[in-house]
Amino acid sequence: MKFVDEATIAVEAGKGGDGCVSFRREKFIEKGGPDGGDGGHGGSIWVRADENVNTLIDYRYTRRYKAPNGEPGKGRDMTGRQGEDTTLVVPVGTTIIDADTEEVLADLREHEDIVKVVQGGHRGVGNTRFKSSTNRAPRQFTKGTLGESRNLRLELKVLADVGLLGLPNAGKSTLIRAVSAAKPKVADYPFTTLVPNLGVVRVDDMRSFVMADIPGLISGASEGAGLGIRFLKHLVRTRVLLHVVDLFPFDESTPAGNARIIADELMQFSPALEQRERWLVLNKIDMVPEEERQARIDSVIAELEWSGPVYVISALSKTGTDALMRDLMNWLEADREALAGDEDLREADQAHRDLVEQEARERIQMLHDQRRKNRRKDEDDDDDDDHDVEIIYAP
Repeated sequence: MKFVDEATIAVEAGKGGDGCVSFRREKFIEKGGPDGGDGGHGGSIWVRADENVNTLIDYRYTRRYKAPNGEPGKGRDMTGRQGEDTTLVVPVGTTIIDADTEEVLADLREHEDIVKVVQGGHRGVGNTRFKSSTNRAPRQFTKGTLGESRNLRLELKVLADVGLLGLPNAGKSTLIRAVSAAKPKVADYPFTTLVPNLGVVRVDDMRSFVMADIPGLISGASEGAGLGIRFLKHLVRTRVLLHVVDLFPFDESTPAGNARIIADELMQFSPALEQRERWLVLNKIDMVPEEERQARIDSVIAELEWSGPVYVISALSKTGTDALMRDLMNWLEADREALAGDEDLREADQAHRDLVEQEARERIQMLHDQRRKNRRKDEDDDDDDDHDVEIIYAP
């Protein structure tokens, strides 16, 4: 199934049914009376998160959703049928945004989270409601109101504890294949990973966490180069970032220089995300001659002035991966325990996560606006070129 992580749809709630004007007419009943029933409420539209859904692809093909209208009222005080609510099912981790105002309506982070996005119209009332001692034959009624309508942007961010980032061919896909059941494509050319991959890492029978592998980043990713801006947002909800660096790059680049490129792109995309817990993972140690290994490792750490955790592994041969996964599991468990026992720490953590979300959304919106502006400029330039053409009439 194709992975789709963003879609724009239009939703419209149902109109409320009109009230009815009717009078009782029965044989042997000398004096009837008003018996017009009320209309039915229009159907609303809800959005529900389901852990069994993993893509927004359905919303790429069907862009408009309308809930049923309420039926009008009828005589004999019969109320019209209410329009049934419509529920749209999306993956867990979907953010719902009003495309016109950029207001975040909901962030569905848990299975069965549900939110009403448009309210159905209210029903009209029939003439029975207007009868009184002074108005015995009312002909008044009210019409049902229109339902709400909105343009929505659905954004999916994968939910993972650990996120992998690095240049293309750094070995991220090989690593997630080595430690989980995920089977992303692996090849000896760049950009073999085109969509995020999730893998469940089981440290033992009762302990596990989720790891996300996103497509490789390149210089300029935060400005939209390559696949970066589209998938950087999937790192927003991770708790730990593993910065995978190739110790034996196939070109003339250096491991430290490559690591610096990714750090700079992360800073440009979201300064708050750059401050998240990040571990340096030096990969492909098996490609470096044994007598050169330690010198190369020390050189990378010194050039980066790295003070955080450092792991040296070979994802292909699984050298060092077990220790890395155990330490990740221990760190995640300790982090959860600390958050559970300290309300202030929980609030600070949530504030930081909200800041990362905000910065990421603002960055993406800025790039979207810039692209639209460039397209309009290109169209204007094309129009100007038409007027600049010199027309020569033959004698």
